[in-house]
Amino acid sequence: MLKRTLTALAMIALTAPAAGAASISKSYSYFSIGGSTLDEIESQLAERGPHVQSSGRRHPGVTQMEFKSRIGYGEQNGRCRIVQADVTVKAKVILPKWRRSKQADREVRLIWDTLAADIKRHEESHVVIAKNHARELERALLAIDRQPTCQQTAEKIKEVTAKVLARHNAAQDEFDRVEGINFESRLLRLMLYRLEQMQAAERAKNYRPSFIVEFWQKIFGST
Repeated sequence: MLKRTLTALAMIALTAPAAGAASISKSYSYFSIGGSTLDEIESQLAERGPHVQSSGRRHPGVTQMEFKSRIGYGEQNGRCRIVQADVTVKAKVILPKWRRSKQADREVRLIWDTLAADIKRHEESHVVIAKNHARELERALLAIDRQPTCQQTAEKIKEVTAKVLARHNAAQDEFDRVEGINFESRLLRLMLYRLEQMQAAERAKNYRPSFIVEFWQKIFGST
């Protein structure tokens, strides 16, 4: 899930263009949950997970992102051109941290390790999508043609930025949609892999834990 904002800082200048390379500033924070059973963990996630305004509910993981653009442009030979465009994405990934209970059995610990790893992978994938679109935004800004005035350049910057960010939001939504469709097969595949790692390959081949899927659906919903 995403909290998307945009901060655009226009710098009026005539300097040599820099090599564009979108950068990411990424940080992590965690919320603690307890519980020794799947039902207790589910309840803790529902109570303590970060609230997302767009969905109106709490989620097991959230990525908050802010795009910042630093753009240099100025007049030359009677026309205005962009000479620099640097885009930075500031991402804050919020993840759950389980206070492991001594009463939790081996099966619960295995399920949690699988779930926690997949939540982290999902949220970090959102960051990758954002970085790719930040690079796209830099290229699109530098490709803007010279304009008769810098005021027109500024308007063009707003137009191009809005289009790229709209594509970014659509890509994030599509990623969530696909993840939601594939979550069952993905979770089972990860479970089988972890079971095989625990030298339970023969058991894993015939293991179809439907209760794990039901648990995943309850806490993760649409990603």
